Amino acid sequence: MKKGLIIIGVLFIIGLIIGSSYNGLVDLDENVNAQWGNVESSYQRRADLIPNIMNTAKGYAQYEQETFTRVIEARSKATSIQIDPSNITPEQLQQFQQVQSGLTSALSRLLAVFERYPDLKANENFRELINELERTENRINVERNRFNSAAKEINETVRKFPKNITASIFGFEKRAYFEADAGTEKAPEVEFDFSK
Repeated sequence: MKKGLIIIGVLFIIGLIIGSSYNGLVDLDENVNAQWGNVESSYQRRADLIPNIMNTAKGYAQYEQETFTRVIEARSKATSIQIDPSNITPEQLQQFQQVQSGLTSALSRLLAVFERYPDLKANENFRELINELERTENRINVERNRFNSAAKEINETVRKFPKNITASIFGFEKRAYFEADAGTEKAPEVEFDFSK
């Protein structure tokens, strides 16, 4: 009888430990999912701003159709990728980043074009839209960093003993990180031509 109570007590304690570990992993997993939602929301905010910027600019820069087309195509690609945050693979995240980088590049070209139109730069609506885009780009960076922090927390937990046992039993896996775009580790060269 006493042996049976001891076995039941040990099993109960093991169950509590596993249950507590599982609940902690669920909390971390949901935090990663929530942070991914914030990343997507920030990128969606950027995608929503683009049509307003384009419409404001079209009247001023009628001759820049190729640039407008590139931005529209890049925006379309960027909004077409859907990722399930509970199953993000490094490959999916890399594809997502690649498409978003394409949009960033197209927007950079668009902003360079706008520098050639002083009337457009003086337009209050356009300036506010550009400021909003800059704030959104900053927000995207913040949300990506928060996502990486949440991913780091769950990744550490699923690798450490004894929670790694619970994680493997219930199928919790490491999450992918956002990484810097290729080539960003090199500082850009700035050259001034004073000969003119």
